[in-house]
Amino acid sequence: MEQQLDAFIDHLRLVKRASEHTLTAYSSDVLGFLAFAGEADAPIDQMLVRRYLARLQKNGVANISIARKIAALRSFFRFLVKREFIESDPTDGVRAPKQSRNLPKVISEEHISALMAAPDPATPEGLRDRAIIETLYATGLRLSELLSLTVTDVKNSPVELSVIGKRKKERIVLVGTAAREALAIYLDQGRPTLAGKSENPTDALFLGRYGTKLVGSSVERLVNKHIETVTKTLKISPHTLRHSFATHLMDHGADLRSVQELLGHENVVTTQIYTHVSRERLKEVYNRTHPRAQR
Repeated sequence: MEQQLDAFIDHLRLVKRASEHTLTAYSSDVLGFLAFAGEADAPIDQMLVRRYLARLQKNGVANISIARKIAALRSFFRFLVKREFIESDPTDGVRAPKQSRNLPKVISEEHISALMAAPDPATPEGLRDRAIIETLYATGLRLSELLSLTVTDVKNSPVELSVIGKRKKERIVLVGTAAREALAIYLDQGRPTLAGKSENPTDALFLGRYGTKLVGSSVERLVNKHIETVTKTLKISPHTLRHSFATHLMDHGADLRSVQELLGHENVVTTQIYTHVSRERLKEVYNRTHPRAQR
């Protein structure tokens, strides 16, 4: 069975173009179940899968993690059915426990404006930070997508960026005026100074203090460093700016399909979470401002 798992992981990597994170998670999930099956010394069937699910719940595993494990097993066993290694999928009819879907964290447009003004324009790092924050909010890019940008990406296409997203899928994102201006100033004044600190040139757009390609943890730190100058009560991540980008678009009348395209979501159901966020924000404004909302 472990040989089949190796073939399955190769299939995900080469055919499905799954990320390394997904490959690691799916491999771990399947191995966890196979270990359980070995301990149970029972045939792998629907009953065993249900027993495994019950064990996970008893051990306090979060519903969202259980859902991922079931998805990994379902994908694995369907792969085995197609290869005729097994006759039927033991996960058929097995449902993961229902999970409450938390609304994504969003910051207000007022906090966004203050956040943009927080970096120090007198330093190359400040110019870089401003360009990063403006770009994340203007485009809704994922952190990995932001860090994959090169100097050529911006110089050749200042209004639109071609981005490689999940599963190596390419999409076009739009760059607003404020972000274009921040990027232009960073490229002209900030990046050359940072690039000069490294003996190994890189075409990565965003550089660290020593001129090397910026890493995700550094972006997370700088975003929170600047939000702390705006408010002491908020902790955010680069992904918060993506959520805010989508929610603010919906607040101002953007249609769901357009937001889906801009975010690079494969399924519009994923994007629908932002309609709920916008509705909750409207309720909050109504309850706070209407004179007869609360009596």
